[in-house]
Amino acid sequence: MSVEVQIPVALAKHAGNQESLMLNGNSVREALDSLMKTYPTLKTHLLNEKGELRHFVNIYVNDQDIRHGEQMKTPLKAGDVLIIVPSIAGGSTIKTESTELSPKEIQRYSRHLIMPEVGLEGQKKLKAAKILCVGAGGLGSPLAMYLAAAGVGTLGIVEFDVVDYSNLQRQLLHDTDRVGKPKLQSAMDRLRAINPEVKLVGYETRLTSDNVLDIMKNYDIVIDGTDNFPTRYLVNDACVLLKKPNIYGSIFRFEGQASVFDSLKGPCYRCLYPEPPPPGLVPSCAEGGVLGILPGIIGTIQATEAIKIIIGKGETLVGRLLLFNALKMQFREMKLRKDDSCPICGKNPTITKLIDYEKFCGLTRGETSQVEEKKMDSSVEITATELKELWDKNKKLKVVDVRNPEEYEICRIEGASLIPLSEIGSRLGELNKNDQIVLHCHHGMRSLRALEVLKKAGFQNVKSLSGGIDAWSIEIDPSIPRY
Repeated sequence: MSVEVQIPVALAKHAGNQESLMLNGNSVREALDSLMKTYPTLKTHLLNEKGELRHFVNIYVNDQDIRHGEQMKTPLKAGDVLIIVPSIAGGSTIKTESTELSPKEIQRYSRHLIMPEVGLEGQKKLKAAKILCVGAGGLGSPLAMYLAAAGVGTLGIVEFDVVDYSNLQRQLLHDTDRVGKPKLQSAMDRLRAINPEVKLVGYETRLTSDNVLDIMKNYDIVIDGTDNFPTRYLVNDACVLLKKPNIYGSIFRFEGQASVFDSLKGPCYRCLYPEPPPPGLVPSCAEGGVLGILPGIIGTIQATEAIKIIIGKGETLVGRLLLFNALKMQFREMKLRKDDSCPICGKNPTITKLIDYEKFCGLTRGETSQVEEKKMDSSVEITATELKELWDKNKKLKVVDVRNPEEYEICRIEGASLIPLSEIGSRLGELNKNDQIVLHCHHGMRSLRALEVLKKAGFQNVKSLSGGIDAWSIEIDPSIPRY
């Protein structure tokens, strides 16, 4: 039985860079077995050690989640489409108090007021609404700007990063002259210029289990604009405990996802992805890149869902996962179901309070946010200055670049050889266990993951370059462009 198997861009490199292919199989298991036989490296990403489908990977046949059917035994027929949906990274209304509009606001929102779906009452609901935006980066930029322009009365912004040149390709809240300044202040200045009528509340802090409930409790809706799994699960769990809608969005390269998780009406994020992927298995946007326009598309979808919830019109994405592929200019909708066994929103929840989310996501030092200051572990890391001195003394030193080939084309350390992190486990034969080896990546996180692979394989004399090629550019060779 020939069926189409669609491969997400995050896994395409493990399938010959193909986005879809035709395979034979009378069931999902047979089709996946055929896929993994042709592309063996996919197995690690799809199945766990017991040969079971990983909890951070969902499989759909057409628009149906196989978990709610016969799972891997789900039969296939000619013409079916098997869709792999890994984690990346109905209606519902909010009761808001009505408030009056000033003559200036009536003029500003006139195009809303003449719409029967919004009207005066709808605009009053928008003015009374309180929305919390978690993040003022790629997704946070379009959603915050459009919500401010739409007249949402109170916008809370959680952000603790600073503006970097690499942000400007997609984060339109920030300008070139804001580089190096706090993103929160940059965002609030921009939003205030868009609409001075909106009340802005800033939280220049990292969301944690200790502060998230206090920050979220006074808001009607939370919009997830995060870029890491610990914060994503934290936001989800806090929203479930507080019984608030969580508008989800994620982006990677040319693909995006969006949904509305409202445990009172349908599934939560854990119903879709019960567990996060192991650290390093799913690349971040900083590692894999993202089309600058993509967050504009997904972010405006999130903003649209928020407005629909506030005014009580239309069908939101509760119970639906929207997939977008910019290369194909294609939207696809997957049906989601509430999982009765979900550990936080199921019938017998085992999570009744917030947990340690970095531990839950398996993160160790060096794998948290790049903007967090960390102390170097001299037992496994080496500074750029130390590497330069060591290299000058030992010309046989093996320096290995574990970035992606696209990054290697942008810039490289002269004399370093390229073995991408995704390939290092299968290319250990190219390295000598007796050599002194230094691994490097962009900022020093992927090289630490590669170091763990080498250590487990018996390599003893190996270290990771702290700060990666970025630190080398700053401390040793400024001719290497930073990105």
